[in-house]
Amino acid sequence: MNRRIFVSSVSAASTIALSRRVFAHHGWSSFDETKPIYLVGTVKSLKWQNPHVELVVTMLPDAKLPADLAKRTAPPQTTPVDGAKILANAVLPTKRGDWTLELSPMTRIEAWKVTQPRVGDIIEAVAYTFKDEKGAAIARVEYLISGDKLYGLRSMPA
Repeated sequence: MNRRIFVSSVSAASTIALSRRVFAHHGWSSFDETKPIYLVGTVKSLKWQNPHVELVVTMLPDAKLPADLAKRTAPPQTTPVDGAKILANAVLPTKRGDWTLELSPMTRIEAWKVTQPRVGDIIEAVAYTFKDEKGAAIARVEYLISGDKLYGLRSMPA
């Protein structure tokens, strides 16, 4: 009888821990993929680890859409998501200040050979946030732009 109580307690504790973790992680479906945004800013902090790389970026106060953004070439393996259209439709967000950028898992970051930025570096991203930018300033990055390189983070390199 004591063994059953112990097993039951362990099982209940595991269920609670798992449900908290699942609840804490939101799905990608919460991001509005109909309105890509362009973010450019200074890296304030970063977590270069799984389950997703995370950067906190302070938007540049004078941020502008690059004139050539729509003409940049998306990696060919991103054609199923129409990379050219995403880049052409990107707009500046209305929120300024700090943005939390969620990148892909480390396996993709490593496959693309993305160089880990440092605090103080300026990075660019084309990303998705919540519908009408409601809620926290969080964005899921579709394309990370570092220097002259554009990384399609939804796919693996060819």
